[in-house]
Amino acid sequence: MNNNIIILIILSFFFSCNQSGVILDVNNAGLMLPDGFGALVVSDGVGESRHLAVNTNGDIYVKLRTDTGKNGNVALRDVDGDGKADIVKRFGDYPNDGRFATEMKIHNGYLYFSSELVVYRQKLDKSKLIPDDKPQVLVIDPYPIRWHNAKSLAFDGKGNMYVTFSAYTNSCEDLSRGYDDPMATVLGKDPCDELEYLGAIWKFDENKPNQRLVDGIKYATGVRSVVGITWNNKDDKLYAVNHGRDYLYNHAPKHYSQWDNSVLPADEFMLIEEGDDFGWPYTYYDHFKKKRILAPEYGGDGEKEALGYKDPIFGLPAHWAPNDLLFYTGDQFPERYKNGAFIAFHGSTNRTPYSQAGYIVGFIPFKDGVPAGTLEIFADGFAGVDVIKEMKDAKYRPMGLAQGPDGSLYISESKKGKIWRVLFQGSKEDFGLEQLKKMERRKLASYLKKPIENLDIVN
Repeated sequence: MNNNIIILIILSFFFSCNQSGVILDVNNAGLMLPDGFGALVVSDGVGESRHLAVNTNGDIYVKLRTDTGKNGNVALRDVDGDGKADIVKRFGDYPNDGRFATEMKIHNGYLYFSSELVVYRQKLDKSKLIPDDKPQVLVIDPYPIRWHNAKSLAFDGKGNMYVTFSAYTNSCEDLSRGYDDPMATVLGKDPCDELEYLGAIWKFDENKPNQRLVDGIKYATGVRSVVGITWNNKDDKLYAVNHGRDYLYNHAPKHYSQWDNSVLPADEFMLIEEGDDFGWPYTYYDHFKKKRILAPEYGGDGEKEALGYKDPIFGLPAHWAPNDLLFYTGDQFPERYKNGAFIAFHGSTNRTPYSQAGYIVGFIPFKDGVPAGTLEIFADGFAGVDVIKEMKDAKYRPMGLAQGPDGSLYISESKKGKIWRVLFQGSKEDFGLEQLKKMERRKLASYLKKPIENLDIVN
């Protein structure tokens, strides 16, 4: 082997490692990322899972998607510093009660997590991977297991904890009525009885045990299904990503086509303040018209505007299922990412006869506290196929996001529980639009572009 080849091997090794010596995986472990970014697989899979959190010492905690037995959490530790998990242990002395159990967050030295019906916490000790105290019960949901029953959490730094109590129906349908005419519009309950407690964000004391709904404050209402929620310390406000309703065509075929059903309504990126009403189930947000529209179950026809409700700060593509939200505060990534929002899109399930969409991690830059650009494709390659006819065709579904102590971005997926770590290796000073070009071209993929009516139908 001549000296030139040896030098090339050494340089290749050098440029595949980050500042701490972590070696990136070949081809970024299957991910497509902006130029200058790389990735490695921390774990090939811990089992079907939801959100994750990373401690200041690098330990990783994952919430499993399981509804039986105990040990619904997983802890991972990298012992030798290569970025890969060497120790993987299940734990959780509490009953698993549903597959929508989702949350895993670290706050003020505690590990907060949730089943479908209960919010828990345990004190962390960095010398121990697994907390050894009994989980403390903080909030108890009094209702039975139901759809959209995730208990996602956010903390405002003032002792308050925000908990999602999502609605379990699509549009508060009145299922007691039959419809002989196939073109009839399904009607909604008016008023919607779910809104007394559900379709809402509730505020509780983050330290008080055994709280019920009577102990909390209904902070905001009219939100259908929020899985990703966080407090943005930059502007000291609450943000969330909301799943828009489904079945516009199914519920009102005289006003909506199957194509309308696939591109409407928007999923919503929300700034939530106390007392806000985002209009579910009476309205939906149309990101093309940039208006809140009256729902067909309540007299809408796709054109009538609904007034008196709060709009999102950004209309996201329909049915992409935003399942986590993270404001980046690290110093590892280029400056354009600082204080911007990463969103994990779990991917659609019901855009038939058009291809399913989403299945990526997106990014929205912020300036002066507001979105300052379009939705960018930050990480792609999870689906593993060019056309996602059905959700089961996708190999992975992005689910959780967490920021590591060095500014790395951790991404989890829900099918196998695979975990990636994304790092920046390039020149931060030279990073710009040129490094984003190939990701911008990803928007032409069938699962990312707006389908052409009647032309992009999947057979």
